[in-house]
Amino acid sequence: MSELQRLLTAYDRQRETGNPCALATVTEVEGSSYRRPGARMLVTDDGHLTGSISGGCLEGDALRRARRVMLTGKSETIIYDSTDIEEDLQHGAQLGCEGTIHILLESIDYADPNNPVELLRKTSRQDWQVVLITILGAKNSISNLCGKRALLTDSNQQELSLTGNEATDRLILKDALEVFQSGQSLTQNYQDGEENLRLFLEVILPAPQLTVFGAGNDAQPLVKLATGLGWRVHIIDGRMPQATVQRFPEAETVEVVKLADLQMQQFFPGYAVLMSHNYHYDFAVLQQLASFSQVNYIGILGPRKKTDRLLDDLQKTGISLSEAESERLYGPVGLNIGAETAEEIAVAVMAELLAIKHQSKAGFLRDLDGPIHNRNFIAASTL
Repeated sequence: MSELQRLLTAYDRQRETGNPCALATVTEVEGSSYRRPGARMLVTDDGHLTGSISGGCLEGDALRRARRVMLTGKSETIIYDSTDIEEDLQHGAQLGCEGTIHILLESIDYADPNNPVELLRKTSRQDWQVVLITILGAKNSISNLCGKRALLTDSNQQELSLTGNEATDRLILKDALEVFQSGQSLTQNYQDGEENLRLFLEVILPAPQLTVFGAGNDAQPLVKLATGLGWRVHIIDGRMPQATVQRFPEAETVEVVKLADLQMQQFFPGYAVLMSHNYHYDFAVLQQLASFSQVNYIGILGPRKKTDRLLDDLQKTGISLSEAESERLYGPVGLNIGAETAEEIAVAVMAELLAIKHQSKAGFLRDLDGPIHNRNFIAASTL
């Protein structure tokens, strides 16, 4: 279960009891930090925390402040500055990251179908990226705009209703559409009459999809690991006794597709791993995936000579992969971490998948010359 799924589950339990809760969201980071903008944590009135906004150093203080937000019902933005030693000690955060972190705390109104958690639920069901627009602060405001949100789901969207001011909403929509196209989250300031607004335009990507062709025992740890990281996983295999929901309860879909039926199969976009342990089945899958450009990663389990044989046989059928198409192939699949067992191989494969997803060159962090995280975030000057 992914962090977001755990947060939604905790929220649903809390809503059933009617007890209050609050949502903490990292909206800005300057310098180093453990979590990046968009990290979230649900806080209940009895002190239960789901998710995280740091490595554990901010949670205690955020809990205390969240309880106050639950009582007042008013959103609050907290700034933790670990570059200031005295302030760091005063908050008891002791970050050690030498960064400044902005946290938005909001009390959750269960009666509001568009409260921040319900909007997150909507984004979790999308098959495409969205931009979640949140008003973080409104100086000189008498209109309780802080915490108000809007969701941009279409790059062709023409209207936005957020502030009540058409001219301001048009400017926000223009920036949101640019964020949608660039894929970079943005914190931006706006002047709305006498009000100074600060907004968080957050890109939320859909959960990546992984199709595992093969339902053997070694596929089980990979499926568990991928779904635990929030990936949507699909199982396809020709063996009915192997490809069952009972064996893969975490998978979104489990299908029995015979070898002869693969040419009529509709494949999922995203990522694919061939591990059926049947050469002819893997070859038939590769034949179909070769022309399916929506799969941007094809991992092949087994020795390098198996991949070479697959490509040779593919060429004999008249299918010649271009250089760009060949870049999608990873065989043998997985990072070189000395994996031996099925569980270790699952880690190696999943690590490679994450490296491809984040467009990162895998390696030891100690050898990295630069920041650990891809910031993918633009912050405007503060109000």
